Amino acid sequence: MYMVSVEFQNINNIYGAGKVQKTALSPENAQVQAGKTVSKPAFRAEAYTSAVTVRTSLVTKDEKKKYEELSNELHLNYRKKLEFALKSGLLLKNNSNDKSTVLDNLYKILKEERDPGLDKINILEECLDILANPYVITQTCEDIPAPYKRQVIGLITNLSEDPKKIAEAKWELDNMHTGTCPAASIEFDLATKHTAEFFRMVEGLTSPKHEVVKTIKMDSLSEKSSEAIWLLNKFKTPHKVNDFDNATVLLKPDEHAIIRARIQNHHKDPGERSIIDVLMQSTFMQLGSQQTYNSLTDKRAPNTWTQEDGGLIDFEKTYVESVVEDKNTTSVIYQIVDENGRLKGYEKDFGTIKKELLDTLKMGHNIIIGYTWPDPENDNKLAGHEITIVGYKTNKDGKGVFICQDSDDNIAAPIEMTEEYLLPKIHHAGLPDSIASRDFKYEESWKAGLNEFQEMRQSA
Repeated sequence: MYMVSVEFQNINNIYGAGKVQKTALSPENAQVQAGKTVSKPAFRAEAYTSAVTVRTSLVTKDEKKKYEELSNELHLNYRKKLEFALKSGLLLKNNSNDKSTVLDNLYKILKEERDPGLDKINILEECLDILANPYVITQTCEDIPAPYKRQVIGLITNLSEDPKKIAEAKWELDNMHTGTCPAASIEFDLATKHTAEFFRMVEGLTSPKHEVVKTIKMDSLSEKSSEAIWLLNKFKTPHKVNDFDNATVLLKPDEHAIIRARIQNHHKDPGERSIIDVLMQSTFMQLGSQQTYNSLTDKRAPNTWTQEDGGLIDFEKTYVESVVEDKNTTSVIYQIVDENGRLKGYEKDFGTIKKELLDTLKMGHNIIIGYTWPDPENDNKLAGHEITIVGYKTNKDGKGVFICQDSDDNIAAPIEMTEEYLLPKIHHAGLPDSIASRDFKYEESWKAGLNEFQEMRQSA
């Protein structure tokens, strides 16, 4: 059997707007607004591990040449960040799809053509900011400066002259809060766990083609190749099947993402998404939404699995994670939510939940979780948000504390949440199969999700 999931008709309002208190590891505090996602169970497969050779010194003439030329193009502060990347072992990591190193891809950004609206030095500086501190990754939406607003509104309304449509588009732009928390969480996980692949993607997405070609294992999607192909087709992912074991996929942002990225090239305000954030999150939203995302409105089209037009549901998020990181996880549902969108109970006790999380951390994984709280502005129905657990410690009072990354808290640092606070709020967590299957035999959840949806439609 598989973990009982929230019914489709109940989950559409779970991840709406809301606020929750958190404590940063830095002295400041913050309140966050939640992203707009919903949840479904995800895929089942073996835990992903990657053997990476860590080197902290330049060996070959080619490495020394690339490093020197990069350094010569950077201001002093960024030369120091480049040196940090080398000494920390990040710069020469080669855990990418084509075995290229971080250094290789930074050098390509410098030497090869970029999108005509993007400055290669700006991109390099953003890369080095992330290498120095991946917690700068954010989903906080950028504003559209006045000189560009009319053109952007024209794109949103398809050049409509209807005053009502124009006013609605203007209001949306002025009050936008992105629902890309699952995409931002995957972006952070990729940057910290598959660093060379992250910067290979940055190089491809900022090139004139705005795309990345990637080879993935079929069993990252499903145990049967025919079912993996079905998923690629269902999600409308451009791909080529190489053999029973591998496929090549094409990853691209939506067509409007480059507009926001070009604006950020010259008008990025503190705390807003970077060029990299815009393109990476759009790519992941496109991949999970069956190629229907629009960066200008932060909306996607409803599909087979959800009637939402906002963020990715958990089933879609895990598909994206599986393709992008060429791995697979099981999304374990912990909370039981009733038909009115309110918390009814739990599938497991908090001690078991804690052990599963800690065992996953011990394996070297981050854990993307969805957590919920009653929203007083929506009749106390559950609202929610996706964040990433990166560690655990015991504080001076002897209480357990989870260390987390939140892409929506305006804090470029890890934050702390006590286990007493967080455990009751976790709706789902992405865990390795070896841990998730201790208590349950999981059916591959794309099957479970599709069957549930079809049954719901038949009953309706």
